[in-house]
Amino acid sequence: MASYQLVERLGGKIIACAFLIELTELAGRERLSNYPIHTMLTY
Repeated sequence: MASYQLVERLGGKIIACAFLIELTELAGRERLSNYPIHTMLTY
């Protein structure tokens, strides 16, 4: 999560987030709701 904040702070633009595994209990999708999210596996 800190990496997207760093990219934005340096003037970059996030177009999507990609993850190998999404752990739904951690609620990461809700925290990154401003961006399209792509995952390979969901647990």
